[in-house]
Amino acid sequence: MSKKLYTVIVGTGSYVPPTVISNSYFLNAEFYDPATGKKFETSNEEIIRKFNEITNIEERRYAEPDQATSHLATFSAEAALESSGYDREKLEFIIVAHNFGDIYPGTYRSDACPAIANRVKLGLGIKNTKVLTHDVIAGCPGWTSAMIVADAYIKSGMFKCGLVIGSDLNSRVSDPYDRDRMIFSDGSGAVIVEAVESKTPVGILSHSSRSDIDPVMLKMGTSLNPNYTGTELNIRMAGHKVYAYALNAVPGVVKESLDAAGLHLTDIKKVLIHQANEKMDEAILNRVFKLYGIKEFNLDVMPMTIRTLGNSSTATVPTLLDLILKNKMEDHAIEPGDNIILTSVGAGMVINSIVYRFPENYVL
Repeated sequence: MSKKLYTVIVGTGSYVPPTVISNSYFLNAEFYDPATGKKFETSNEEIIRKFNEITNIEERRYAEPDQATSHLATFSAEAALESSGYDREKLEFIIVAHNFGDIYPGTYRSDACPAIANRVKLGLGIKNTKVLTHDVIAGCPGWTSAMIVADAYIKSGMFKCGLVIGSDLNSRVSDPYDRDRMIFSDGSGAVIVEAVESKTPVGILSHSSRSDIDPVMLKMGTSLNPNYTGTELNIRMAGHKVYAYALNAVPGVVKESLDAAGLHLTDIKKVLIHQANEKMDEAILNRVFKLYGIKEFNLDVMPMTIRTLGNSSTATVPTLLDLILKNKMEDHAIEPGDNIILTSVGAGMVINSIVYRFPENYVL
């Protein structure tokens, strides 16, 4: 059997901001009903209780006032380089997945020129002028989209190695009058990928994607507070519609990726899914197993960070991967030779599913 090129992860890193925001932070918030434009009559205590019951989010992390998306991205990239010992001057591309560029407190202006990837290169002190730098904007699935782009670069023979980062500060683009703001958090995750020639399939084995146009499910909108005079646009999400869409569409995309890899669901050690809503993720996983006629399964196959880290959009999946590989998640481990799934959904709407196999000689 002749050797083929594969995209293999050779380093991971993440940055989890130190500021912890518990659910009690929102007890004095003014939440408005998107259907009526009036304040909820339900107490904030009850709103928070139901929110926690559905999402399992108890706390989330917010970036420091002097930090922006590019800073978080640089921190996670630096962590990947340091822990792996990889030579940063060898990198041939840097791709950063984000959604709003650099936004600082007190302004809603999105600053993404120069690209966040260029700012990361500067922050890392890379002098190599041949490095290709660019951003990917694809909502919460941005990092998985960027990984698919990186895989195309490497398998085409165009590049041999690069950085793929997911970084977002959702806390600064959330409407303070929207109860959904409690979902969002800040963070960044990064991986270093490299071309590997192998007779046996390793690294990214396959991927599958789906996109649908629905401007209602997830969009940018003005404040829910009718008395607010600002014109800023905030993340606006139709939660029930997003839930229903994800439940119906994600399982099929995951199965397509497994079929393309020639694997069965029972060949998978872990499913790393976007951390958006724990109940939703569990329901999606249940649907995936049903596609294979499996009624009972162990939820340990799906590690979760949402309880303490919330939804950091493009950062959730690479952060989750890094925490597991660095032995920072109790009762979860990935070993050489294991197959995993990296999947995400969002952005009105995009779904990606990547099947990945760790090489037998993998060492972090």
